[in-house]
Amino acid sequence: MTEHPKYWSLDDIPWDRFDPSKVDPNMLRIVKAAAMVEHNGSIYSEYLTSVFHDDDEFQSAVRRWGTEEVQHGKALARWASLADPDFDFEERFADFSAKITLPTAAEESVRGSRCGELVARCMVEVGTSSYYTALREATEEPVLREICRKIAQDEIRHYKLFFTRMVRYREIERHNVFRRILVGISRISESEDDELAYAYHAANHNGEPYDRKKCVRAYMSRAYGFYRPHHVERGIRMIFKAVGIKPHARISGWAAKLACYFLNFKADQRTSTAH
Repeated sequence: MTEHPKYWSLDDIPWDRFDPSKVDPNMLRIVKAAAMVEHNGSIYSEYLTSVFHDDDEFQSAVRRWGTEEVQHGKALARWASLADPDFDFEERFADFSAKITLPTAAEESVRGSRCGELVARCMVEVGTSSYYTALREATEEPVLREICRKIAQDEIRHYKLFFTRMVRYREIERHNVFRRILVGISRISESEDDELAYAYHAANHNGEPYDRKKCVRAYMSRAYGFYRPHHVERGIRMIFKAVGIKPHARISGWAAKLACYFLNFKADQRTSTAH
């Protein structure tokens, strides 16, 4: 496995350049939610090291990955606290982590195979790299731009980590294209599951009861509004590569157009939610 590069720290972020006048309230809401999910990376790390219990080299890489994910959460939480001094990350995260749990002692992947698990992880890293790239290009706040730039770069590296290992287990487990596509479809469908919805609720609620559907609409209407076609097209190519479809095939262009239509539809729902 390749040598791990020197990793950035919170001290590398130009916090003194923070400009409150450039904070977008809608972006602040989804950044708070993202801080919850990223900071939960240590739990995913425990789960993956358990699933790959006999792969020492990969376990070591996964532990580094988990540490980096947690730092993403810390950076986003610190920025959110600058933008909203009343935001108590520790309190909100305690609520989130009590609700969202994983079988950290699992000896088998919830995806049915190790290759399937790694395909799913590739899907997540594609989504997050596109997400933070979209936020970086959309925000005018200089500190958030730098945080998102660093995180997006990390997520591309994480995608390569999981893709490389996926190729190995694809051969070991003889995991065909059809099975990988099914895993990919399954993971995409989970974009509306409790993790993101409850992260949004835990980060932004003001005493309201949890309403999953309302939180999903509120999150997606804000987050998807920042995507542009080039973010989607790049993400589709990376997804196709992970599941085993030629990234530059004509179908990837059709898929990107369909994905853009879906994102625009979800973003347009902002007018129907005030949460």
